[in-house]
Amino acid sequence: MTWLDWLVLVATTLGIVLWGLWRSRPTTGEGYLRGDSALRWPTIGLSIMATQASAVTFLSTPGQAYTDGMRFVQFYFGLPLAMIVISAVFVPVYYRLKVYTAYEYLENRFDVKTRLLGASLFLIQRGLAAGITIYAPALILAAVLGWDVILTSLAIGLATVVYTVSGGSDAVSRTQKQQMAIMMGGLVLAAVLVVWKLPGSVGLGDAVAIAGVLGRMNVVDFELDLTNRYNVWSGLLGGFFLALAYFGTDQSQVQRYLGGKSVTESRLGLLFNGLLKLPMQFLILFVGVMVLVFHQFEPSPVFFDARTWSAVARSDAAPALRDLEARHARATAVSRDAAAEFVAAREAGADTRGAERELKAAAANVDGLRKEAQALVKQALPGASGRDTDYVFVTFVLQHMPSGVIGLLLAVILAAAMSSASSELNALGTTTVIDLHRRAFGGAVTDAALLRASKSYTVLWGLVAIGFSVFASRLENLIQAVNVLGSLFYGTVLGLFVAALFIRRVTGTPVFVAALVSEALVIGLWLQTDLGFLWFNVIGCVLVVALSLALQPLLGSRDPAGARKSTA
Repeated sequence: MTWLDWLVLVATTLGIVLWGLWRSRPTTGEGYLRGDSALRWPTIGLSIMATQASAVTFLSTPGQAYTDGMRFVQFYFGLPLAMIVISAVFVPVYYRLKVYTAYEYLENRFDVKTRLLGASLFLIQRGLAAGITIYAPALILAAVLGWDVILTSLAIGLATVVYTVSGGSDAVSRTQKQQMAIMMGGLVLAAVLVVWKLPGSVGLGDAVAIAGVLGRMNVVDFELDLTNRYNVWSGLLGGFFLALAYFGTDQSQVQRYLGGKSVTESRLGLLFNGLLKLPMQFLILFVGVMVLVFHQFEPSPVFFDARTWSAVARSDAAPALRDLEARHARATAVSRDAAAEFVAAREAGADTRGAERELKAAAANVDGLRKEAQALVKQALPGASGRDTDYVFVTFVLQHMPSGVIGLLLAVILAAAMSSASSELNALGTTTVIDLHRRAFGGAVTDAALLRASKSYTVLWGLVAIGFSVFASRLENLIQAVNVLGSLFYGTVLGLFVAALFIRRVTGTPVFVAALVSEALVIGLWLQTDLGFLWFNVIGCVLVVALSLALQPLLGSRDPAGARKSTA
């Protein structure tokens, strides 16, 4: 990195944080947890998008597209419909009850134990996910600066904790507007530059055609396969349930629109997110696919994690490494010639079927050598994951982007990290102090005590997230790890809210037991089957609803007289 990159990185990151802290200095517990309830829909919508678009999104998703193509975009097919349902059903209920957290509604509808269960499931899932959110940008800085990844995770985590504790919910939401603008601008710039870096004879249409031949433009898959993580059916149904649970019941998202000026502003913010999220995700994946096309013409590393590859070079596997690199260099040269021949045939209007076969065969050979490299890493370094997809995009940025742009794109990733992690920590602190500290243990009675407890729990969860980030390097792919982790819990939590909102005759004890059983079954399915993780959201929700109806005649009589049964 040059001095210009450092200037852009530091100025962008520090400027956003200082602006957010200057605009928001809460002095009360309510102001810290919920803000001043004056946010307009653009701020709400961008804050919601920024909360979901963590550094994992910008770091891991292009690498996933590099190896697996565009099919991950189907994950978001159900999101727009979920935004409509949440806007119509969830938002009015939360505003009518004036809740701090979504889980307060569960007590209003059922009982305190159901509220505590919903809050606890959120705390477990989001507390672990926050660790991945912190670890992702640590990969970037560790690669750039040569620092230890664990120490870098610690530094980023502590900085995020300080920033979140100082400004509270309002600072998080207001700062995310600027962070999201930086993210979108950097993303568009990355897409333009990666296409611009292609050879002059290769146009955008040629690049898309090459990606199609290599099987990376697989945007839509209509095959109904329950073991396939990404197809239209899992995206529409499983993605709908996941989005409904995430945006409707996950406090890190609910807290973003609870600070809205009105129900209308919150609804518009959610719908704004529903319209823009799918194109944004498509663009992120497309960048990864274009990086793959770029490397059809320019040499690529056989293994993108340079630090791990260097460690292999210092091991007994060094001779095998050198042989693999030599074979990879020859294979990429063949792939380059095949790609050039395909483009030439396409531009000449000739039959491209022969060129396509050669390009596929050459690319398959390169892919096979990458798999050999992954196996060599695991053999030479016991305990190493052998995965390098999370390093694909950052390697391209560092090696092929011009000075200044590198700093900006690293600022994009850090902005995403801060926005998502601060939302998560803010929500974790809020849920802990409102649903556990105050409700279960009778603490934080006064406003001053509420403010102190909120900040203390935010710090505590920051330390938990930092601790879990140490283990994130063992995960196969960060973006998939986050989604799998969420899917294990979201279906059950969503089932609690579906029962509360739509099934009048179900009471607290049946739905509480149903949720416990459903969560155990979902975890069992995850451990024992190859079922695509998106289906866990559907299964968990349906199980809670079905079991609560079945258990109502048996356990409903155990609920105390006068148990709440209203839908609001």
